[in-house]
Amino acid sequence: MTPILMLGAGRMGGAILEGWDRAGAFDARDILILDPNPSDAARRAQGRGARLNPPDADLAAAQTVILAVKPQKWLEAAGQYAAVLSPEAVIVSIAAGVPSQAIARAFGGRAVARAMPNTAAAINRGVTSLYADDPAARARARTLFEPLGTAVDLGDEALIHAATAISGSGPAYLYAFIEALEAAGAGIGLPRADAERLARATAIGAAALLEATGEEPAELRRQVTSPAGTTEAALNVLLGEHGLPSLLREAAAAAQRRSKELGG
Repeated sequence: MTPILMLGAGRMGGAILEGWDRAGAFDARDILILDPNPSDAARRAQGRGARLNPPDADLAAAQTVILAVKPQKWLEAAGQYAAVLSPEAVIVSIAAGVPSQAIARAFGGRAVARAMPNTAAAINRGVTSLYADDPAARARARTLFEPLGTAVDLGDEALIHAATAISGSGPAYLYAFIEALEAAGAGIGLPRADAERLARATAIGAAALLEATGEEPAELRRQVTSPAGTTEAALNVLLGEHGLPSLLREAAAAAQRRSKELGG
């Protein structure tokens, strides 16, 4: 499946490169990167032996192509490079919203898999949703993303939009919650630095406990909620009619709609 060509190495592409390096997944000398404005991660990969912005003649050797440009730029990238790629190259797209059939047409009928990772791939704790009609393309995508954390196969391409809303965009929801918790702590009198340390360590510890115990989130919530206690008082607000469940349903639906819009 190598050499691997990365078309685009911005935030997400860079996270993939960093995760591969941490996992020892691929020899950097088997990676080609095309990006007019290379990220620091791309530069570091170059330092390990990856080929950054090689001539078009070198691209024909690529057996796997990761389409990691912004969704608005994918068609331009396909028009620029499809003709120089090997006919056997498999296209693995992380472009949000863009259907595999459209990608296959733009890349001359080559096999296509779609993947929706998130940036925790950089530390091998990412989550990637995968879809491909072609079993070989699906296996290729799984080999790329399994070293980066959890990989989930989806049985229907339409589910990629929902997966994008939950795991693709999900880290930003958690960061926003922690940011709001920090502000709430400062708002009720904690020094800002203390509020930040308390909120961040609490979030990290709670997530680690969820992973370590394997308990359901609802059960862990019940375990720390004493009747008529402080936690219950707070949860009556958070889980109220216009609280977190309602807000997250609206947020996920908005992200899902935008994913569909990006695909045209």
